[in-house]
Amino acid sequence: MTELQPPETADDWLGLCEGELPVAEAGEWVVLPRCGATVVFTGTARDHAGDRTGVSLLEYEAYQEQVVPRLEALAAAMRQRWPELGRIVLIHRVGPVPITEAAVVVATSSPHRTAAFEAARYGIDTLKSTVPIWKKEEWDGGSSWGLEAQHITSIADT
Repeated sequence: MTELQPPETADDWLGLCEGELPVAEAGEWVVLPRCGATVVFTGTARDHAGDRTGVSLLEYEAYQEQVVPRLEALAAAMRQRWPELGRIVLIHRVGPVPITEAAVVVATSSPHRTAAFEAARYGIDTLKSTVPIWKKEEWDGGSSWGLEAQHITSIADT
């Protein structure tokens, strides 16, 4: 996996990343002169999950050959629902993610805030249900892959 860089000519920055996510860069990249609203959602690793305390590490694995095509389909669905969107960022981390570090970043820009907020919310919710990425949690006394696993659905079902 190569280092993830923003595209020079496209308005969708999509992919998987090993190591720290480019959260600040994503927030800067979505800014366009015609867009007065930007929204950046960052999902960070926390020290608990449900009734499990002492979570010390998350680890993500992905079906890499399917991730980018599904992210492309998600970005296309976002643009269909909100045609005024400027730029979109959908990047998920793979490998170990220490507590407080970012696991996913979704960013959007649009001329007005309503579309930017709605698209970012749809982006993260749909990414979680349609992109084949699995999470392992390690906590005090145990570890497990996907205790709250959900079935991967298609974009059309969202």
